[in-house]
Amino acid sequence: MRLIWKSFRSLYFATLLMLLGSGLLSTYLALRLAETVDGLWVGALMAANYLGLVLGGKLGHRLIGRVGHIRAYVACAGVVTAAVLGHGLTDWLPAWLLLRLLVGLAMMCQYMVIESWLNEQADTTQRGQVFSGYMGASYLGLILGQLVLVVHPTLGLELLMLVALCFALCLVPVALTHRLHPAPMHPAPLELHFFIKRVPLSLTTIAVAGLLIGAFYGLAPLYATRMGLSTVQVGLFMGSCIFAGLLVQWPLGWLSDRCDRAALIRGCAVLLALAALPLALMPEADMWVLLGVGFVIGVLQFSLYPLAVAFANDHVEGERRVSLTAMLLVTFGVGASVGPLLAGVLMRFWGANMLYVFVCFSALILIWRVRPDNITHLHQVDDAPLHHIAMPDNMTSSPLVAALDPRVDEQVVQDQMLDGNTADMAAAGAVDLAEETKLP
Repeated sequence: MRLIWKSFRSLYFATLLMLLGSGLLSTYLALRLAETVDGLWVGALMAANYLGLVLGGKLGHRLIGRVGHIRAYVACAGVVTAAVLGHGLTDWLPAWLLLRLLVGLAMMCQYMVIESWLNEQADTTQRGQVFSGYMGASYLGLILGQLVLVVHPTLGLELLMLVALCFALCLVPVALTHRLHPAPMHPAPLELHFFIKRVPLSLTTIAVAGLLIGAFYGLAPLYATRMGLSTVQVGLFMGSCIFAGLLVQWPLGWLSDRCDRAALIRGCAVLLALAALPLALMPEADMWVLLGVGFVIGVLQFSLYPLAVAFANDHVEGERRVSLTAMLLVTFGVGASVGPLLAGVLMRFWGANMLYVFVCFSALILIWRVRPDNITHLHQVDDAPLHHIAMPDNMTSSPLVAALDPRVDEQVVQDQMLDGNTADMAAAGAVDLAEETKLP
C-alpha cells in the first residue's frame, strides 16, 4: 500500500483538494441562503450542480480528445475557480444556478482526467487498492470541507476564496506531472433498454440513492440551521454524516459478500425508514440527537449505492460492465438532480422536518419495490456473487472509474481505449483536413 501511495499521491492529493472545495462550497451556499430564501432555491442549486455533472460526462470526452488531458484539466480548474469566485460578485440567484451548473460540468471533466491517469498507471493486480485509495481521498476531502466550518464559522467571502484556492492548487500536481498522457477512452454506450430489462431493481435503488444523497448534500445544512444549530454545529453534523458513509463501507463489503444483496438493500431501506422517522416527526431537536440519528441515517443511506452496484454487476456480463457503470452514474445523477427539488418544495411549504419525511418516503419506495423472494436470478453471472467493492456514491467519479473496478475485465478496458484512440485519430484527421482545405 505504501508503494501505491507513493505512485499515486499527487492524483490523490488533487482529488482531496477538489472534494474539499466542492463539499465546502455546497454547505457554504446552503448556509448563506438559509435565512434569506426558502428550501426550493437551495435545492435548485444542488440540482444544477448534479445536472452539470451528468452533462459533463459527454463534454469531458470531447474536450479531452481535442486538447489532451493536462490542458483539459487546467482549463476546467480555471473555469471552476472563476465560477466559485463569481458567487461572491453577485447575489442574483439565477446567476448562481448557472455558476453551479458550470462547476458541475467542469468537475466531471476533472474526475475523468484523474481517473484516466489512475487507470493508465495502475497494475492489474493493484486496481482494487488504487480504487480504495481514490475513494478514501474523495471521502476525506468531503469530510474536511465540512470541518472547515468548525475552524472558520463566519460565512464571509473568505470561505469562497478558500474554495477557489483549493481548485487553483489542485491543478498543480497534474500540470507538473512528467508522465505521458494516458490513452483516451471511448464513451461507453448506455444501452438504456437492455439495463432496464436486466437490472431494474438496481436502477431503482440507484435512483432512490440519488434522491437521498442529492437532498442530503443540498438541504441537510438548511435543515440543521432551521433546527437551531450554529455554523460550527452544522459543520460537525455534516462531517459526522459523511464520516458514517466512509466508515460503513468495509463492514458493508464483508456483509455483501456473505449475504443476499437484495435482502441487504431491503433491510437497509427498512432501517432507514425507522431511523429517519423520529426526525420526520420532531419539529425541533437538539444537537446531540441530530448527531446521533444523523450518523445512523448516514450509515444506511450511503450503503444503498454500493450495494446496488454490486447487485447489478452480479447480473451483467463482464463485457458490459463499463457501460453498466455509465448507466448507473447517469441514473444516480438524474435522481440527485430531482431529489433536492422535491425535498426543497416540501421544506418550503411544510417545514424543515420534511427533509426526513422525504427520506422515509424514499425508503418506502425501496421496501415496496425490492422483494428478494421475487428475484429469479435468471441472468446471474457464473461467478456471482462478485467481490464487493466500496464505492463513493456522490458523483465524485465518472464512468471511467469502471476501469479501476476489479470486477471489470482488463481486456474490455483495453478494447475501449483502442476504440477511443481510433475515434480520436479520426476526429483529429478530420480537423487537420479541414484546416488544410481552408481558403486563404
